[in-house]
Amino acid sequence: MATEAFEDIAETFEFLDDWEERYRHVIEMGKAMAPLDPAFQVPATKVEGCASQVWFLPRIDGTGAGARFDFQGDSDAMIVRGLIAILHALYSGLTVAEVLNVDAGAELGRLGLDDHLSSQRSNGLKAMIGRIRKLATEAAA
Repeated sequence: MATEAFEDIAETFEFLDDWEERYRHVIEMGKAMAPLDPAFQVPATKVEGCASQVWFLPRIDGTGAGARFDFQGDSDAMIVRGLIAILHALYSGLTVAEVLNVDAGAELGRLGLDDHLSSQRSNGLKAMIGRIRKLATEAAA
């Protein structure tokens, strides 16, 4: 299950010939993303397990499993901002129950990210997905 926004990214990635073009596209997505207000760049919103500084601010509309999930994120690294933009496209607008059913590894695998991210970046991406799942689990309760 993927959102229309994520499907658009997957289609764009299919069109881009090589990883360098995809990498630039990820960075451009990060640049286009609205920055997180520095007031929210605090320990409570920090994602642990990332080499870069990463913050996620959840925005849950409603209660229980049917609540709509959204978040705003930011990082001090441009490529990570792009990865946050991809995760936003993957999860934003889903219910918290749907968020928990997304196979992020499979969906992101369609973009070929695993083959081109350093192990440190891959671990950071897993940490960000873990934070999203934790936020969704807490909201569903």
